[in-house]
Amino acid sequence: MNILTFDIEDWYNCDFITPDFNWDKYEVRIYDGIEKILTELEKRNIKGTFFCLGWIAEKHPDVIRQIHAQGHHIGCHSYQHELAFRFDREGFKNDTEKAKKLIEDVIGESVDAYRAPGFSITKKNIWALEVLSELGFKYDCSILPAPHDYGGFPDFGVAKPVLLKLKNGAQLKEFPINVRSVFGKHLVFSGGGFFRLFPYPLIKYWTKKSPYVMTYFHPRDFDPGQPIIQSLPLMRKFKSYVGLSTSFAKFQHLLQDFDFVNVKEADNLVEWENTRVIKF
Repeated sequence: MNILTFDIEDWYNCDFITPDFNWDKYEVRIYDGIEKILTELEKRNIKGTFFCLGWIAEKHPDVIRQIHAQGHHIGCHSYQHELAFRFDREGFKNDTEKAKKLIEDVIGESVDAYRAPGFSITKKNIWALEVLSELGFKYDCSILPAPHDYGGFPDFGVAKPVLLKLKNGAQLKEFPINVRSVFGKHLVFSGGGFFRLFPYPLIKYWTKKSPYVMTYFHPRDFDPGQPIIQSLPLMRKFKSYVGLSTSFAKFQHLLQDFDFVNVKEADNLVEWENTRVIKF
């Protein structure tokens, strides 16, 4: 099962560090990035899940309307890309509810899938999953079952779809990110910096060997002309800008070589009655 997802944010959202949310001052590049992705998917008749920021729905609603008009599954990616563990429970609920409503007002239907920025639902803020259920979400794609700079849930276990049964009596269908162990280090090859860094034959090999792959791409992953944020730490800067000139060609090869579904389509393929259950 290969799941195709995108996080819909602009080029400056690679910065999780600077507490500056005055984004109107930045150059807008999201339209060209979305057009590039949607054209490729339409050509191949592939539907993905697009996790959108509420801020994008508020400031650039035509971006989300265009995605929705082409039949893609729309999810929520927070309001303004703040890491989930930086909120308390009430703050997280307010942020998520605001984003969800803004996106729903644009597309005219319920939003049922969520992904936290930076895969930032961890063992320490597991209550966030209860909040998602309270807000009516059916699917979560926020958990990375390995150590990670801005999140990570090493105790979660293997990366595959699981049914989460929560303390409030609700349940969520969790589609975590998948990881690959390379020389003892857990790497996410199916999106972001490592997808851009590794040569495509290696990505293809790992994808073939993985029974479950959750991809995550951003418009900025395919934008070699984007400005560089000089204030980023050295390693973060490397991960944010490595391989931009070749990443879209890799993406095209990936779509050519493998079949993909979105999260809602994946739900119909999972035998949930035989799936692992995790209780929190």
